[in-house]
Amino acid sequence: MQLTYPGVYVTEIPSSVRPIATVSTSIGAFVDVFPMGPVDTAVQIFGMADFERNFGGLAANSPASYQIAQFFLNGGPSAWVVRIAPGGISATAIVDNTAAAQAFTATARSAGTWANTVRLSVEPVVTSGVISTTTFNLGVARYAGNSVSASERYTGLVTGSFTATVNDSSQLVTLTGGANQPATNGTLGKSFAIAGLMLGGKTLTVNTKTVTLALPAGATDGSLTLANMRGMLETAIRTAGATAALPALAGATVTVIGGALWVRTDPRTPGYNPLDIITIADGTGATALLAKTLGFDGAFANVQEYQLGANFAANTGAQEKNGVAGTDGAAADATALLGDPAAKTGMYALENADLFNILCLPLAVELSAGLSTVLSTATVYCERRRAMFLVDIPVAANTPDLVQKFVDDNASSIKSANAAIYFPRVEVPDPLDNYRLKSIGTSGTVAGIYARTDTDRGVWKAPAGIDAVMRGIANLDYLMSDGENGVLNPHGIDCLRNFPVYGQIVWGARTLLGDDAQASEWKYVPVRRLALMMEESLFRGTKWVVFEPNDEPLWAKIRQNVGAFMTGLFRQGAFQGSTPDKAFFVKCDGETTTANDRNLGVVNIEVGFAPLKPAEFVVLKIQQIPDLT
Repeated sequence: MQLTYPGVYVTEIPSSVRPIATVSTSIGAFVDVFPMGPVDTAVQIFGMADFERNFGGLAANSPASYQIAQFFLNGGPSAWVVRIAPGGISATAIVDNTAAAQAFTATARSAGTWANTVRLSVEPVVTSGVISTTTFNLGVARYAGNSVSASERYTGLVTGSFTATVNDSSQLVTLTGGANQPATNGTLGKSFAIAGLMLGGKTLTVNTKTVTLALPAGATDGSLTLANMRGMLETAIRTAGATAALPALAGATVTVIGGALWVRTDPRTPGYNPLDIITIADGTGATALLAKTLGFDGAFANVQEYQLGANFAANTGAQEKNGVAGTDGAAADATALLGDPAAKTGMYALENADLFNILCLPLAVELSAGLSTVLSTATVYCERRRAMFLVDIPVAANTPDLVQKFVDDNASSIKSANAAIYFPRVEVPDPLDNYRLKSIGTSGTVAGIYARTDTDRGVWKAPAGIDAVMRGIANLDYLMSDGENGVLNPHGIDCLRNFPVYGQIVWGARTLLGDDAQASEWKYVPVRRLALMMEESLFRGTKWVVFEPNDEPLWAKIRQNVGAFMTGLFRQGAFQGSTPDKAFFVKCDGETTTANDRNLGVVNIEVGFAPLKPAEFVVLKIQQIPDLT
């Protein structure tokens, strides 16, 4: 500030306080095959509703779909989900206008057979009393049988510019083209004059079936209205549905629009086929009614809905060409599961996820080859991302001896402070199999318990014990005795137990470096997860230090801010010790950062903490007091 005149000057001095926020510790990550959803893209979800909408929900061939359900059921707050579909194809539909010139191509948002049930419906729009040739409405729906499981509707689309409108919003399809207005679905007649029409007792031919028009009660020939004629035609067509080649005619509807009649069948009607075409022509005999009287002379007869992946003869009279059917691709293998780091596919799609803490790969143990490669690569990746890898066990590892063998056989791949394994597998009711019990891995369930424990007690509390009840679990694949538990626990294999009163609970909290023989400082899951949380929080919270002058004023600020962060954790009960100086230390001074370090542009910060270790073994000493009286 330049002082130019006598007086009082006010200056704001920047504070040295830069609060360090504690990062989340409970964000899951799942990579697997799913019925639908973007491929090789990390999508964050916040519950099963999000998962079902984006990825299609439970699927028999998707072990992670059951694990995700367990994750949220047991307390998980959010998760990143990556879908793999090696060689999968996205379904398409090619739609023309009435002159057989291409209007647009619709392509499913993602590969898979899921999109073969997606249908599009082009509906007419009335402008100034007539049907517009430049504006229309579009419906997009995904069907499960005859029921709509997801739907979208776009109104007032304008030819030449409608694709962008749909593409910006649709979760089901993307459109290309759009220069021509697409043909309306169903059979749309032309506007006609109604004055003096004599229709009673006359006939039409609807899909080869001759039907008779009957005057509705109270109506007379010569004084009919559009509403009268709509009802007469709808009744006649529905009558034809009882015996005609198109049974869906029994649910046909006739709508008055722009002075014309629009005929369609209802998707809820038994026998409905979106590719059905309704043709209306003259009847027979002296009572024949010329089709043009009702505007159907030269009317455009089209399919009821455009269906993605439809395959039919090119010259059907419909304005849809052969589409490409969607496929789920080949069975997933180790290559697809891991993906390519450079292309960010497979597991490496998580590179686009800002933060995750718990990685689950339930599909890994179902691979016929490449298991050790997947386990080792995932372990290394979690070490780099400061996350835990929950290793599932195969179905065959169903006894204590076999799970110990599985761990020993894969020791070089999974022996890490950032990995943990739980035995046995669990059984859950399967909604896709009439709620029969299905054996699944444990990673999703345990990840949810990690999250629940973090919320209730803190990341420094072991996610185990009588509070770590596994929700949604009907049975364990193997019921262990205390002796068998005592064999696995010293080898770093965490056990799941069934105790009376408490039910199914997690009864172990060791990492895969928790083998007693290894004597690792990262023996326990809560200690390791607390350290990972601190590392990530300090990594993110000290970026302001970069390019600051490297001397005592900077070091003092670092000590102040990191010390405040550690003090906050101490007050929450994260460390041992009755006072902060006994619980942790923060060093950043001329001793940790030498003159040579400063010349190299390095500042060193040392943070130490006294972790709380779980009480694994509670020893009760009971002494009998002798009677000295």
